[in-house]
Amino acid sequence: MLTKNFFLIYIYSRRSGQYTMNHDHSKKIPDGASFDRSGSQDSLDELSMDDYWKELENIHETRGNNHEERVALVVKEPDEGELEEEWLKEAGLSNLFGESSGDSLESMVFLSTLTRTQKAAVEKRVETVTQTMRKRNKQHQIPDVRDIFRLQNDSKGKVCDGSEPSAVRTSENKNETHDGTKGPKFSLGTDEPKSLLEDMPSSDTDINLEISFAEQAANLKDSSVGKMYKGGGGDTLLPNFRLPKDKTGTTKIGDLAPQDMKKVYSLALIELTALYDILGTEFKQQKAVKIKTKDSGLFGVPLSLLLEQDQKKIPGTKIPLIFQKLIAQIEETTLETEGLLRIPGVATRVKGLCQELEAKFYEGTFNWENVKQHDAASLLKLFIRELPQPLLTVEYLKAFQDVQNLPTKKQQLQALNLLVILLPEANRDTLKVLLEFLQRVIDHRDKNKMTLKNVAMVMAPNLFTFHGFASKTIEQSEFVMAAGTANVMRFMIQYQKLLWTIPKFIVNQVRKQNTESQKKEKKDKAMKKLLKKMAYDREKHEKQEKTPNDTDVPQGVIRVQAPHLSKVSMAIQLTEELKAGDIVARFLNQKSGNVQTLKKEEVFLYEIGGNIGERCLDDDTYMKDLYQLNPNAEWVIKPKQC
Repeated sequence: MLTKNFFLIYIYSRRSGQYTMNHDHSKKIPDGASFDRSGSQDSLDELSMDDYWKELENIHETRGNNHEERVALVVKEPDEGELEEEWLKEAGLSNLFGESSGDSLESMVFLSTLTRTQKAAVEKRVETVTQTMRKRNKQHQIPDVRDIFRLQNDSKGKVCDGSEPSAVRTSENKNETHDGTKGPKFSLGTDEPKSLLEDMPSSDTDINLEISFAEQAANLKDSSVGKMYKGGGGDTLLPNFRLPKDKTGTTKIGDLAPQDMKKVYSLALIELTALYDILGTEFKQQKAVKIKTKDSGLFGVPLSLLLEQDQKKIPGTKIPLIFQKLIAQIEETTLETEGLLRIPGVATRVKGLCQELEAKFYEGTFNWENVKQHDAASLLKLFIRELPQPLLTVEYLKAFQDVQNLPTKKQQLQALNLLVILLPEANRDTLKVLLEFLQRVIDHRDKNKMTLKNVAMVMAPNLFTFHGFASKTIEQSEFVMAAGTANVMRFMIQYQKLLWTIPKFIVNQVRKQNTESQKKEKKDKAMKKLLKKMAYDREKHEKQEKTPNDTDVPQGVIRVQAPHLSKVSMAIQLTEELKAGDIVARFLNQKSGNVQTLKKEEVFLYEIGGNIGERCLDDDTYMKDLYQLNPNAEWVIKPKQC
């Protein structure tokens, strides 16, 4: 939090029309100020906030020129227990309480795949809801979450020691080994023992995606390593974080089937909450009260509604057409223009263009030749600000802001990774296009003088100072959160490729859930077969279940299908060095004039079935390693569905 000293300096500057910061005064800010922690990473002496305040001034002027009445978005303060109840619903665990609490078997598979810190996060929320519902004199059966976890282990033949009051207590029992004698022992390879954590590479710049982020944080809290690499206030350079190579392939957002992405969402929410719990940072999802918004147009229209309009013109569109066109218009001139994004367009002209676009854009009669580059940049930022709900969403905007309070840069990056996964698809896709565009602007910094720091300073007010919130909230965003949000913006731009990666430990949890669900389905099918008592039907059913791998493919060989290519099927011998990209290339080398020619970048090898719904493989996936992880999968080459 910025000190009162800084607050008064900024108020004075604003009254005098100057949106710059007095750096001599800023040196008087005590070392204990939160922005001097690794959260904001840079002291205000080293990161001039001039661009931030000037952008804020431009925003205020734009709003001042807009005399239309604006309906403020009301953010509801949740009642006691309501926040936790909503959290459990979002995590897909609503049947742990209320009228359906007696039928919690559906959640058993899900709960059995959680790590110890994830279980602690769930337990904490269920206990809060339980206490709240009892206070409200609810007549529902309220199960103890410890009994729920205990049921899992009883079903596996493991009995919990009754002396342990809970499955996991990260604060009270942080040194427990969970060896079966104190508390339950959960299977999946996700309860990472300390020895496994210690065996992993400890490079400060390597991002470990194989072990839960919260588990890593819990381990670091009690080790000397946790005291290292906390990035002091004078650190202006961002670390060169990298992802160590995973032989089973890197999974990006968009690579998984919708049914698996739903599981990923629930796991990411629980993991983020567990991480914030371990690090002592409050995680509260805000809730917006529904208000009346525009039901047509371009500016001030909800993203979902805007996409509905656009998809009528171009089916499958995932990014608003006006957003795409504004970026294209900016790039059409040149990205070498000095001060691009920082220098505002002429306010009256921007307002006129906005009104003209509203009337003519969808008709196709708007004349883009008259739009100057700085005006287009101002329109792009205006579009983001005018969204009825923030691009980062009401639910998670505060969580994005609070990333700055996490102790290390690596943990900040981990939290941002999970938050990006949690965004609605439309918001996430639009954010991705925005960040990619901002990086292209930065790539021309030698000419346009817009460095990563400059771009972050200019864009942060547009994403984080949302007009819809109450005045107190927006003032806090402007004065208190300025340095922190600018640095969160830097993180999102700098590490955008990492942020769109789904951690391997979450993908493995999804695989485990699918495996356990399939076991249950097979038991149900077996029971139905017995009830039919008809050998013919049983034999027919078994034949339908057989795959090519069961019948005509020898061990160590996979059958790859490619219905869109001239060679529609091929048996591939697995070797230690064979990669997914090699298989695709082998198929593409089979020429035929009868089939549409597809380029290498247009088709991918997919892993389908087994313990995953569907997963698009990156070209560097080692197939033998992946086959060992999912031997029952089918392998298909096809174009990626955008």
